[in-house]
Amino acid sequence: MRRFKRKVQQEDIVKDIKRHSYYLKPGEKKRTKAALARKRSRKKRSKDVE
Repeated sequence: MRRFKRKVQQEDIVKDIKRHSYYLKPGEKKRTKAALARKRSRKKRSKDVE
């Protein structure tokens, strides 16, 4: 069981299932992608400051 969990986690199967569990309109998909990019850049900038 532990080996199975590790394999699933490494291949990001859970993320993929969650992403495909409901339909996102193209505009919504674009907005969420941009929001994630902003979050990543903000996190990276705060890490560089420290």
